[in-house]
Amino acid sequence: MIAQVTGSVVAVGATWAVVDVGGIGIKTLCGPNTTAELRHGQQATLATSLVVREDSLTLYGFGTAEERDFFELLMTASGVGPKLAQAALAVLTPDDLRQAIVTENLVALTKVPGVGRKGAQRIVIELKDKVNAVLAGRPNDAPGPEPVPTAEWRDQVSQGLQGLGWSAKDAEAACSRVEHLAEEDSSVSVAVLMRAALQTLARP
Repeated sequence: MIAQVTGSVVAVGATWAVVDVGGIGIKTLCGPNTTAELRHGQQATLATSLVVREDSLTLYGFGTAEERDFFELLMTASGVGPKLAQAALAVLTPDDLRQAIVTENLVALTKVPGVGRKGAQRIVIELKDKVNAVLAGRPNDAPGPEPVPTAEWRDQVSQGLQGLGWSAKDAEAACSRVEHLAEEDSSVSVAVLMRAALQTLARP
């Protein structure tokens, strides 16, 4: 299993990144919170998970090993595939997800696009006894990607939201709702803006 890749970022899109590892370009599918923090030409380390299917081998990349471990845990639940697990980690942090599952907070879980009440109940039933064991002992100081300037943040955030399944109209509306954050602080990272935009979409 490929658990981690380290190298220079040679290309990055809204939901993917290519990292040069020893002259080989490794493409990883990433959530928008991760790609928003990657910059072409920078060195990056991504925790990865290889998903094997009959007709494909797909590598998923994450800013932290904790996100990767939770991604793999979520996929052990019935009806949860890579895309849904990735969306869950874009909307909620690993700690938020763990808390929602342990406390049976179905409202929080249904904020994830594609998760209804029955799906949330299934996740709670199947993972409640596993979340703490899987994430126990994970260091909190693992280095993540460096933040990038907020130039062209709107396109990055909008494309990332659309990659998670929201419409272009909803994505643009979310960008408008968080635009004041960029205006108030020119140094705010795209990842922070992405998280804020996701929170506005997750509200009932």
